[in-house]
Amino acid sequence: MMRFILPLVLFLILAVFLFKGLGRDTREVPSPLIGKAAPVFSLPTLNEPAKQFSPKEMLGRVWLLNVWASWCEACKDEHPVLMQFSSEKVLPIVGVDYKDKREDGIDTLKKAGDPYDQVISDADGKVGFDYGVYGVPETYVIDKTGIIRFKQIGPVTPENLRDKLMPLIAELQAK
Repeated sequence: MMRFILPLVLFLILAVFLFKGLGRDTREVPSPLIGKAAPVFSLPTLNEPAKQFSPKEMLGRVWLLNVWASWCEACKDEHPVLMQFSSEKVLPIVGVDYKDKREDGIDTLKKAGDPYDQVISDADGKVGFDYGVYGVPETYVIDKTGIIRFKQIGPVTPENLRDKLMPLIAELQAK
């Protein structure tokens, strides 16, 4: 009887950890970049490949970095929310066209509208890797000093825009 108790206890402990892990929301994956400087890069803009963009250009402003792709269905769901939000001119939104063909990204924005103040092309995904992108869409709130303050995994919805992003943005802009 005693020889079954230890395996049973170990099984129960393992089951508790497994149950807790399966119950987590995959959109709540903690990012090791929160509270750290946003990775520095220089990438070509989508519409003008000879022109480069770097996050250094955004120092002194709170801004969003939105990683998307033309092939991403969830990005299409998020797009109207970003269009509405960008029309309010709350802060600059920089789009990163991730692992995409330039012409597909350009075509998508022509058809659906362009909510971005700047769109850059990360065709090989290196910048996405540096930012810890799990999949698109992902959105980062970056403060005036270039520190990542929030990461949204998955599409921005009206609810998380209202409940999470806007209060944080207002707080950061007031500083």
